[in-house]
Order: sequence, then structure tokens, then C-alpha cells
Amino acid sequence: MTRITPVTRYETFYESPLGQMLLVADGDALTGVYFSQQKYFPQDGDVRRDGEGVAVLTAAKQQLDEYFHEGRRLFELALAPDGTPFQKRVWDALCRIPFGETRSYGDLAHALGDANKSRAVGAANGRNPITIIVPCHRVIGADGTLTGYASGVQRKLALLSLEGAARSAVEGASAATTRHTRLCAPANLAFDF
Repeated sequence: MTRITPVTRYETFYESPLGQMLLVADGDALTGVYFSQQKYFPQDGDVRRDGEGVAVLTAAKQQLDEYFHEGRRLFELALAPDGTPFQKRVWDALCRIPFGETRSYGDLAHALGDANKSRAVGAANGRNPITIIVPCHRVIGADGTLTGYASGVQRKLALLSLEGAARSAVEGASAATTRHTRLCAPANLAFDF
């Protein structure tokens, strides 16, 4: 979505266990949460201001700390992501995926009323500007495999592991009996939460 008039954005940084994150707000609501070296970032034409002391950014830092270190399951923040109406519908659907569970792109497309839109759902998921808080990391391939993540597949796996969604395969279990992702982390990946 292209804007003609620059928007004032308030920004601050958050040091997560998975790397530095940029938090962005419009003053009242969170508009972006981005890992460093993420695929998509805020528009360059926006007017940027120091966000220290902006209430929603302070609350976002606190709730991210609680998520990474104390088991927070839900975020309670005002959100205002910039996107198309379809993208916003997808992002709203992402917020309904419970902590510790995953859904496929097809599951989301079906929930939105058109099972044939799984690719469009994937594209909208990839453009989610509020990572973690709008939990795009909880979306996986129909066969249970990890698919792309704008912040890197290693971070996606780490987030799913933190939430308890990444489990080793259970003999005889089917997708119908568990909503946990059956993934195995490479032996050289270690995360300190």
C-alpha cells in the first residue's frame, strides 16, 4: 500500500534473545515490530522520532520481555498495521491462532472463507509488519514443514520451540490428534531464553 503523505513514526529498539528488534508506533498504536535484517522494513519516507517514553512502545517492550522470559501467551496492545483490507483480515486471523499451536496456510484460507487462497494468505502472512505479536511464525506448510519467515527460518523455529509448538514426531500421531508442529531443530541451533 503506497502512501503519498509521510507519516510520523515513533521508534525504539528492543534487545530480544533472538536479536535486536525495531518497535514502531504512530503514537497511539503499534504499527511495526521488526527483527534486524528482516526482509521488510518500514517505509523510508516516514518521519522518524525517538519513541522513548511513548506508552505503547514501553508496554510492547515489557510484554515482549514477558513473552521471552515469563511465558506470556497473549499480547494486550493497540495495533494499527498498515496494509490492504485482505492483508488485515489475514493478520486478524493470525491473532486467533493460540499460543503453542500452528495452522497451515490452507487452514487460514479456509477460515477466511476461500480454501483456494492459500497462496494469497501466504503472501499476506509474509508482509505482516508486527512480528511475534501478530504471530505469523505459527503458520506452516500443509505437510508440517517450516516455510519462509521474513525474519529467518531459524528465528521461526526458535519462536515455535519457545511456545512448545515444535515437538519431535510422535509415533502414530496424525495431524488431527495434535496441533503441534513436528519439527526437529538442527543440533547446532541453541537459544537461551
